[in-house]
Amino acid sequence: MELHPLRVFLTVADERSFSRAAEKLLRTQPAISLSIQRLETELNEKLIDRSAKDLILTDAGRIVLEYAKRYENLQGDLENALAELRDKSAGRLTIGANESSTLYLLEQIENYRRKYPRIKVQVRRSLSSRIPAELIDGDLELGLLTYDPEDERIVSRIIYTDHLAFIVSPEHRLARQEEVSIGELGEETFIAHNVVSPYRALVIREFQRNKVPLHMDLEMPTIEAIRKMVQRNQGVAFLPRMVVDEEIRQGMVREVRVKEMNVARPIRLAYPARRAVSHAAQAFLEMVGAAGAS
Repeated sequence: MELHPLRVFLTVADERSFSRAAEKLLRTQPAISLSIQRLETELNEKLIDRSAKDLILTDAGRIVLEYAKRYENLQGDLENALAELRDKSAGRLTIGANESSTLYLLEQIENYRRKYPRIKVQVRRSLSSRIPAELIDGDLELGLLTYDPEDERIVSRIIYTDHLAFIVSPEHRLARQEEVSIGELGEETFIAHNVVSPYRALVIREFQRNKVPLHMDLEMPTIEAIRKMVQRNQGVAFLPRMVVDEEIRQGMVREVRVKEMNVARPIRLAYPARRAVSHAAQAFLEMVGAAGAS
């Protein structure tokens, strides 16, 4: 089987449209349709349900799509390996991280790019729960996690330890206190991240354990939105300390310790256990490992 029809099929599936796939691949729509028909003939399976109004993949189409993605990842690995063979300072690096963990990477990537300016770096925003599967499937080379994946197919090591910070506006009634009890927070309006995470569950559980009401009356899609709402004194929040470090130093928000909520938040760097690590990824692992040891 040739790789080109699979790439055409992958593009059609991603774009959910023959015409948009044709534009992306710089080909005519009839040529795209013919390529898909030939692939279906070769596999003796219908891949796309043409009776539906919208583009829908058949069961066989979904299976082929999964393998087409693997082919594409393998091609990327091949190109990367050949680039590294020609020039040890070249290649690419793909890292997956959620919104908050991405901030940890900023300084690391700056140092990495200074040392390896010819390596292309792509940081993909991913849900933490999806990163292990993306590592195993080859969609990512490295991933940042805030939990132990407990999967023998993945190696992970702690490279940084953060903690959950309780933050309030400088104008808030608790802003001048260094420490409070969780019982003092029963009347507060909490601004929560609407992404489910182990730390959100931990906060809810701790309030329940102490029999303190938790009013999560506001939910926001991004950490940036939560920070701004806290700055405007519209509520309080628990956020990873590293995402509000600068705002705390500048006095834009205040961190107040909560006696019952001393929650460490380890950051793990993860990679597949059974796949060779590229030169680009190995260089990043060594750099972050050295930084963590210093």
